[in-house]
Amino acid sequence: MFKDKSLLTSAAASADDASLTTQIVDTFYKIYGTHPGFRVNHAKGVVAEGSFVATPAASALSRAALFDGSSIPVTVRFSNDGGLPSVPDGAPSNPKGMAIKFHMLGGAEVDIVLLAVKFFPVASGEEFRDLLVAISESPTDAPKPTKLDQFAASHPTFPAAFATATTPDSFADEEYRGIDAFVFVDKAPEKLVHLTADEAARKPPDFLVDDLPRRIAKRPVVFHLKAQLAAAGDQTRDPSQPWPDNRQVVDLGVLTLDKPVADSLEAQKKLAFLPTHLTDGIELSDDRLLVIRAGAEALSFARRGR
Repeated sequence: MFKDKSLLTSAAASADDASLTTQIVDTFYKIYGTHPGFRVNHAKGVVAEGSFVATPAASALSRAALFDGSSIPVTVRFSNDGGLPSVPDGAPSNPKGMAIKFHMLGGAEVDIVLLAVKFFPVASGEEFRDLLVAISESPTDAPKPTKLDQFAASHPTFPAAFATATTPDSFADEEYRGIDAFVFVDKAPEKLVHLTADEAARKPPDFLVDDLPRRIAKRPVVFHLKAQLAAAGDQTRDPSQPWPDNRQVVDLGVLTLDKPVADSLEAQKKLAFLPTHLTDGIELSDDRLLVIRAGAEALSFARRGR
């Protein structure tokens, strides 16, 4: 979504933000342990390269060079949720991720970070921290109701969001949403393929990671970037509250992945995707969670080599 300038507010990071991001990253380590070289969240993934070409409609929405119609090189990482590098691709209630880095003329970069859920499970960075703390304090042998059970009862958007997460038959056949600002979709409804829980459980643990390079080697994988536009009165602060489905959607361009990365695991160690890493013509909204997510990613990237 691109918002009118009147809807934008300053989103500069504060000392409180820095403290909150540290708490979030520390709690991720408490939940998943330390895995040097891997992210604290979305640790398992695979990288591909390609290009993006915007539509004329995109330039009407924003002056960003991203939408000038030229072919822009991209690096894209697909991933599983959580901080375990060995998590099975078919694990239940595991939202998949898609992060895109646009390599702009002159060396600048623009990042977009997406999730395969319909809305974020919580409304703020503080609630995200509290969710992680509840998970860390709810081991499998904890008495019922666990801290996580209690959190879910008081935050119904948490279980509701994860209920929208399904297992695709391929990273290429999934719908990804920029739940704070953008909406990314595959060429659905042309093709959108999800597995049942039983089908996913029978798949090899790395079936998604292994499938993508094989699929790209046969033919390019194509996604469409789309923007859902706010109507008057639509809130922009809370990513756990999606807009109505009848809001206007504009096709912004085509993302084509045509090159698997030879050493994907090594390439991922050098990549960081920050949802605040924007360009002139695209600005942050009043959603503070974007700043918290970017801060957590930056901090975890700094700690990744430990």
